[in-house]
Amino acid sequence: MSNVNAGAPDAAALRMIQASRAAGADGRESESDQLLARAAQLSPGHPAVLNELGLRMMQRGDAKNARELFLRATQADQAHPSLWSNLASSCYSLGLPQEATEAVERALALEPRHLSSLLQKGALMDARGDLRNAARTYRNALATLPPGVAPPPTVAAMVELARESVRADNILLAAALDERLAAIRERHGGGSFRRVDHCIDFITGKREHYNPQPTFMHFPEIPAIEFFEREQFPWLDDIEAATDAIREELTGVLVADRAGLEPYIAYPDGVPLDRWRELNKSRRWSAYFLCNQGVPQSAHLARCPRTAEVLKSAPQCDVAGRGPTAFYSILDARTAIPPHTGVTNTRLTVHLPLIVPPDCGFRVGGETREWIPGKAWVFDDTIEHEAWNRSDMPRAVLIFDIWNPYLSEAERDLVRAATEVFGTYYGVNAE
Repeated sequence: MSNVNAGAPDAAALRMIQASRAAGADGRESESDQLLARAAQLSPGHPAVLNELGLRMMQRGDAKNARELFLRATQADQAHPSLWSNLASSCYSLGLPQEATEAVERALALEPRHLSSLLQKGALMDARGDLRNAARTYRNALATLPPGVAPPPTVAAMVELARESVRADNILLAAALDERLAAIRERHGGGSFRRVDHCIDFITGKREHYNPQPTFMHFPEIPAIEFFEREQFPWLDDIEAATDAIREELTGVLVADRAGLEPYIAYPDGVPLDRWRELNKSRRWSAYFLCNQGVPQSAHLARCPRTAEVLKSAPQCDVAGRGPTAFYSILDARTAIPPHTGVTNTRLTVHLPLIVPPDCGFRVGGETREWIPGKAWVFDDTIEHEAWNRSDMPRAVLIFDIWNPYLSEAERDLVRAATEVFGTYYGVNAE
């Protein structure tokens, strides 16, 4: 049930209410009651006082007297949704669902996103057996909660009930959709309908929607795809076929040139680290660069000639001072890369897994996969992604960037030039 802070007809009465609440929170019930009684003496007809008295009655199981107090409060102030919400609670407790519904609707007419009232509306629908529309209302209630923020303690139990209702409804909705769509899928050959499947997963709560969030350049009106279809990149055949040779060259690096490994995250002092604080300048996530932001690493390329050769078959993102970038990525045991986004959706990232112990995983947006040695994938790194290695051994992947295939040749030229101008204009790199 909600509290209400009214205007100020009597500052002393309002101070008494605040002091009463504080005393109650500290367990000083007698003092709390005395302070509230004094507030009632000072301003007996004020809605804030009536509301506080009603809340006290509800806490003590006296819904009948609480309802009378809330009715008087709503008569004195009809424009405050919390008063109507509290009235609804008392009516519901007294087994008066119609009156409770009317009070809830009055609250929502004033504030359509009023959390307590939405939860109450869902509960009233639930009680009369309208489970589907109860779930719809609960979805609206949950949508008012900011991501990652705990609900107020006064409604925490109702929020959990709402989440459970939505989860149960999502299962039933998914079953209804599957039943209706099965024949249509069969009529169209029964193959893979990945985009449709993801669409259905969004509306049934199985999958969250993630948008590209590049830290530098966003190119509009191209598809936001988490993992691209492997068939779009036939040149990956040659790279996958060379997996054993690439892994052998990596093994040689780990034996003979470990000094060439450097922390992948290496921000200078004075830069806000945020999520990268734990990994900054740490070899727990290290890189052996073959080409670093457009600069070939000659000595490293000489150690890995087969890898260097096969990379030539890829449409690498060539931008002066920016790309291509290609490196062996080594993630140590018991190490996680936190959720983050990349620089620009004009390029994509390719992973060729080389050494993959158990308990390693990778998430892009709403999809999580396990690396399989020799099986490459392509993803948009401007969509939130993260990786982890929960094993006791290092994990190694060849990583490089390519042009997004949804850019035309002319668009690539223009993007390349714009990125280069940005770097020279500020005298710093674009990232």
